[in-house]
Amino acid sequence: MLLFAVFARPVLAQNPSLPARRSGLEKAPLQTTQLDVTRPGDTAKVFSLQDLADLVFANHPIVKQADLLSDEARSQVLQARGGFDPKLESDFHRKQFGGTDYYNNWGNELKVPLWPGGIDLKASYDRYVGTYVNPEGRTPVNGLAGVGVSVPIGAGLLIDARRSTLRQAKAMQNAAEADRVKQINEVWLQAVKDYWTWYYSVQQAALIQEGVALADRRFQGTARRAQIGDQAPIDSVEAQITVQDRQVQAAQLDVDLLNARLVLSNHLWTKDGKPAELPTYAVPQAPVLDTVSRAELQRLTEFAASQHPTMRKLEAKLSQLNIEERYRREMLKPKVNLSGVLLSQGNFYRSEVPSYYNFGMDNYKVGVDFAFPLFLRAERGKLQYTRIQVKETTLERQQSQRTIVTRVNSVYNTLRAYEQQLALQAQTIANQRLLLQAELQKFELGESTIFLINARETKLIDLRIKQESLRANYEKSRAELYYYAGTRSVENTR
Repeated sequence: MLLFAVFARPVLAQNPSLPARRSGLEKAPLQTTQLDVTRPGDTAKVFSLQDLADLVFANHPIVKQADLLSDEARSQVLQARGGFDPKLESDFHRKQFGGTDYYNNWGNELKVPLWPGGIDLKASYDRYVGTYVNPEGRTPVNGLAGVGVSVPIGAGLLIDARRSTLRQAKAMQNAAEADRVKQINEVWLQAVKDYWTWYYSVQQAALIQEGVALADRRFQGTARRAQIGDQAPIDSVEAQITVQDRQVQAAQLDVDLLNARLVLSNHLWTKDGKPAELPTYAVPQAPVLDTVSRAELQRLTEFAASQHPTMRKLEAKLSQLNIEERYRREMLKPKVNLSGVLLSQGNFYRSEVPSYYNFGMDNYKVGVDFAFPLFLRAERGKLQYTRIQVKETTLERQQSQRTIVTRVNSVYNTLRAYEQQLALQAQTIANQRLLLQAELQKFELGESTIFLINARETKLIDLRIKQESLRANYEKSRAELYYYAGTRSVENTR
């Protein structure tokens, strides 16, 4: 930013310091670039919104943290799949005392859970020998092998705890993905807002600095005219007051610009996870000001009603509760488990073993387990509670859907209002330029004053600052429109 000597030295309004005499007269009071519609920019130093998106989505810690939500959900699914892992169990106990072998027990079992029907396949090898082993469990010296199955024919046949847990974990994986998208969208929305705040600070500071330069040149020219008696000295005082007033504004705006740059830098990180700073030579891109069509609004509304992260999360929660409700209904059935095991002597693989010791329908173990709570109060209470949660979530989904759609339409109306204001503001600026030009011409004819020229020029600067404010707010609202629809205004591969 430019710093001017007039701003650095105190000048008394009653006794303005005048520049040295120069030959000839300059028309400095008539010079103003505020009549220019546009100013050239250095595109080589532009830090675009897409550049910001590339850095935010690649290196921002919150974005990386959001990615962990999906990893966490996948770990929950993996944990739930553990309910279907084959399980190998073995135990060995032996007692010998006083020369007597009381017991020598060795039991082994391999259980393989299956998805359909809650069935468990079992393979076992037991060897229970000794003087005091229970005859019911005693086995041949070579042990006893078994192959069997356990089948629930009551509660647990259609769905059991492990299938319910796995299905709910998969449903919550969608909820975690929705949370991930929501967190990333929130980070991006804040980054976009800070970007356009920085843009507005840059434009505001540039316009005021331009105003300082214009006022200073006008003061210099007016002072020279006053020295040679061509203009009243009080006019130079008027011109200098304008310089000082704009310098005060420029000093404050320099601080605002520095703070805006620091705030935007909060979103910038290196690949190594170290904070990055926005270079001082970087400038923002010009606003695109793309008009959002009715067709685009319709697309965003439909997307928000079904694919918004909040809606996806509620859908996942509702799916989880439906699985839980189905499981709780299943638990109202009596628990009846059938088990059967075909038996064989432990060395069944040897050919000399008699056939009646091999696996067959004559060597088996069967069992039936039955359990049924007479009042079912615990199961009925859990089912009732789950159904209440389903109703609550359904109502919440209905209200959330309407709120989201309403918010999208509300922001769209704000965008349309900004478009109208920008159009009117452009006309107002054009008219103000005509007034300033006419005032300059009147000054040439001796029919105007420095005060009126400064007033016209200050008004034009204010109008242009307001125009930049409207542009920045338009872009912020445009980002909000996509955010409330559940997506992002800058498309990215993530």
